[in-house]
Amino acid sequence: MKQERAVHTRQSLIRSAAEAFERHGYVRTSLAEISSSAGVSTGALHFHFENKAAIASTVEATAAVLLRRAAQAAQRPGMNALQRLISTSHALADQLRHDVVARAGYRLSCETPHRTGLELRGEWHECIQHLLAEAADENLLADGVARQDMITSVTAATTGFEVLGRAEPGWLSPAALTRFWRLVLPRLATAEALATVDLESAKPHTAKGKEPVQPRTAQE
Repeated sequence: MKQERAVHTRQSLIRSAAEAFERHGYVRTSLAEISSSAGVSTGALHFHFENKAAIASTVEATAAVLLRRAAQAAQRPGMNALQRLISTSHALADQLRHDVVARAGYRLSCETPHRTGLELRGEWHECIQHLLAEAADENLLADGVARQDMITSVTAATTGFEVLGRAEPGWLSPAALTRFWRLVLPRLATAEALATVDLESAKPHTAKGKEPVQPRTAQE
């Protein structure tokens, strides 16, 4: 019973910290605000986390688990590389839109004052590179556009959706992402490939309200 309470307290602190980091950023967030929002004392907070950097690192690592899991779940057997790219972008946007821990952790990984070496934005860039390379191997890409230009355009646009979505969640909606793919994909893909993909590929978010997933390798 005591262990269950400790787990619940830790989860509440992670979520409260994520909400505070989302509102104020890393620098302006205080441990007092985090503990108060979680309904625990600062002493209880320090039992679980040594300092603000430790709890921020845990929020960030938890976000990485959530986002990687969403990306993996979106890439189902039998999909071609372009469909996997589209589906992954929808899954990540959905996770960011509905989960404050994912949003806050992703933002923390991009903030200069708090850098742990975890580069979630860089991971997304590498994912785009990998999937477009696979799409080229599968003869899905149109002639006349350099692959690096494709990578740059998709990375810049989708990263921009995340930044804009901080103030207006509609930027991370399935409709917004579908409009983006409808605009750019005819330039990137062959006509044959276009006929095989679902631009609206996204599963409804099902984790809303659940406790944050605990990263196995989070360092405190």
